[in-house]
Amino acid sequence: MHGHVINYIFVNKPVQIFLCTKVEPIFMKIALMQTGKTTEKHVSEGVEIYSARIRKYCSFEIITLPDLKNSRNIPVQEQKTKEGRRILQSIGKDDFVVLLDEKGKELRTVEFAGWIEKRSMVPGKRVVFVIGGPWGFSEEVKEVADYKLSLSKMTFPHQLVRLLFLEQIYRAFSILKGEPYHHE
Repeated sequence: MHGHVINYIFVNKPVQIFLCTKVEPIFMKIALMQTGKTTEKHVSEGVEIYSARIRKYCSFEIITLPDLKNSRNIPVQEQKTKEGRRILQSIGKDDFVVLLDEKGKELRTVEFAGWIEKRSMVPGKRVVFVIGGPWGFSEEVKEVADYKLSLSKMTFPHQLVRLLFLEQIYRAFSILKGEPYHHE
């Protein structure tokens, strides 16, 4: 805990009062939901490294939904609908759902750390970050989302987004803990 101790004397008895200047995050559960396995070896190695680092700060899991079979033969809207159903079936009723979406809110890293800290103060809710398929999210998934977050206005390969976003989660926790990883 970060703070200061102030010593007072009340009725000839010394009393120590601790003033808290920063609230430590409570136990937090985070999940990253993704469509399809991470097949590129260098990306999957990075995902494992950052997943292990994140687990030092909170409960963390990766939920991998299977790719659609024969997607080349399925119209785009139907693909989004089918992926959307899988996503909706995997979300719990108490989950706080965050879509990683190009039209979402862009946050600087320090702002994202603050966002994580605020979310950590809500007990009992797992934060589920969802990376959709190549065509984005169905309207049904967008309707259940509690928040939409954008990594950038640029487009990145979905597998690379996994690694980039996990690094940002790790970076956010290192900022909250006052560790020297982030420089600003």
